[in-house]
Amino acid sequence: MLDPRLFRQDPEAIAGALSIRGFDLDLESYRDLEKARRELQTEMETLQHDRNVVSREIGVAKRDGVDIEPLVVAVGDLGLRLDVVRKEFLKVQEELQDFLLEVPNIPDDSVPAGETDEDNRELYRWGDVTEFDFKPRDHVDVAGSSLDFEASVRISGSRFSVLRGPLARLHRGLIQLMLDVHTDEHGYEELYVPYIVNRASLMATGQLPKFEDDVFMVRSDTDSFLIPTAEVPVTNMVRDAIVNIEDLPLRYVCHTPCFRRESGSHGKDTRGLIRLHQFEKVELVQITHPNHSWEALDEIVNHAEVILKRLELPFRAVSLCGGDLGFASAKTIDLEVWLPGFNRYREVSSCSNFLDFQARRAQARFRSGPQARPELVHTLNGSGLAIGRVLIAIIENYQEASGRVRIPEALIPYMHGVQYLYFDA
Repeated sequence: MLDPRLFRQDPEAIAGALSIRGFDLDLESYRDLEKARRELQTEMETLQHDRNVVSREIGVAKRDGVDIEPLVVAVGDLGLRLDVVRKEFLKVQEELQDFLLEVPNIPDDSVPAGETDEDNRELYRWGDVTEFDFKPRDHVDVAGSSLDFEASVRISGSRFSVLRGPLARLHRGLIQLMLDVHTDEHGYEELYVPYIVNRASLMATGQLPKFEDDVFMVRSDTDSFLIPTAEVPVTNMVRDAIVNIEDLPLRYVCHTPCFRRESGSHGKDTRGLIRLHQFEKVELVQITHPNHSWEALDEIVNHAEVILKRLELPFRAVSLCGGDLGFASAKTIDLEVWLPGFNRYREVSSCSNFLDFQARRAQARFRSGPQARPELVHTLNGSGLAIGRVLIAIIENYQEASGRVRIPEALIPYMHGVQYLYFDA
């Protein structure tokens, strides 16, 4: 959530900054709510002051032996009026809070203008696009019966997957490789977290209230949800907490399934593993001092890149344009891996700096000294990486004309020495 003080100081400037997202800030509604809040607060303070004055007069009247009944009646009337105004004030304050919760983060000045992913700015590429002396197939055709969608439809419905035999082992090996690299080489603390979170956790990271239709609710009477990403439980590790400055930055890595409705996709996005209701990710989260969050974003991008380079998969980095930027993000760098079956780059990691946007919602703070006033931390996250899409990339980039798939050298130790995968048609 944006700082309410910024709104009060210059709402027009915020509206202008948000326009790069294509977000139309309702300034009239904001001004009406803010005006009502100020007027009610002034009235409330005036009534409180008047009641205090009359209460003191009652004390003087008692001392002087004067009849206090009229003063007692006046205090009672002021108290009743104060209760009514206070309820109106709290109602307007809640409406103002709801309004602010629907406003996205302000994009950083370096975020390019644009409306869709077609307007994202390419920053650089690594590796050469894979070339074949035969017509490459997509991952669904290569994997054959090891990718069992008939079973997944029978078990759960569309947009789920069952991985069998060699494919399941490859999936597991990728998870272990990523966790080992991020913990042993990059210094992240590994976490195991709940896959079900409460409403407050999703509010803190910005998925609610705006994107409630995109997440799976477990039970309405418990207000519990399946996590759309490990970002939610991991970032909430510091919700309502004050972190010692000596402990910053906090670096967490976590592997979880992710659950998303993923509605509205068409065409090739509905084929295979590219976009599912349930998928796996290894997530990187950093909680930093405000002075160091931009350095941390570069670090997270680098850490995610290490995995792609270790697997020798060609990729590119892009800076998301304003229209493609996530709700809570001030800036996002996507890493996109080359998928021959799609003949294009596809996102495999999204690395974002949220500045204090999530921290203000979560009241995640740090204290620079024993007597210092608590300040908001900055939060960041990035996929390190999305398992299913890396799986696709390996199958499609390492396929051979015979149908077998070569295992990248970095993965062989995690595959019990197996160097090739063979799939049944």
